[in-house]
Amino acid sequence: MMVDELDKAIAVAARDPSWYGIDEFELEKRRRWTSGARNQVATVRKALEAAKEKNSLGQNGMRRELMKLPNDHGAGRSSQYPDPQGNDDFISSESDRQVLLIKQQDEELDELSASVQKIGGIGLTIHEELMGQEKLLDDLNSEMDRTANKLDFVQKKVAMVMKKAGLKGQIMMILFLFLIFVVLFILVFFT
Repeated sequence: MMVDELDKAIAVAARDPSWYGIDEFELEKRRRWTSGARNQVATVRKALEAAKEKNSLGQNGMRRELMKLPNDHGAGRSSQYPDPQGNDDFISSESDRQVLLIKQQDEELDELSASVQKIGGIGLTIHEELMGQEKLLDDLNSEMDRTANKLDFVQKKVAMVMKKAGLKGQIMMILFLFLIFVVLFILVFFT
């Protein structure tokens, strides 16, 4: 019976209401509805059994008794006994809707998972690139430290040589360096 299936669906949803987007109030409301539907089905069944025993009422009399139809053959039904087929149709459509909703949520979760994996891959690539850049910067920093030490050493040596050479030696050194500059200039630009 569809009411039993709905009870099972409610029991499953009650285990993890947040997964199905249902709060306790809605679960209780659905439990009351299924309980009421079950009671109505039981009442209709009892009425059917009683009608079978009272076979003296006849076909139309039994139908009016079961459906609580007025004797004027009107199409109106009493709200006391809703249409069981309508209830089953409603339960079936709700069950189908929930299955479709769960399937849609699964697809969205799969898409979200794929997006998270892509973002994770991009994050790893960025991390590896940053580690490579950090290594290059460390190497550059070490090379600059070595070059700065060598330059400092050369400057100290030049200062010591200049100090020992005196004024005449400094002028000679400047002329010598100028001569080297001219030779290099000619070699670079005229050959």
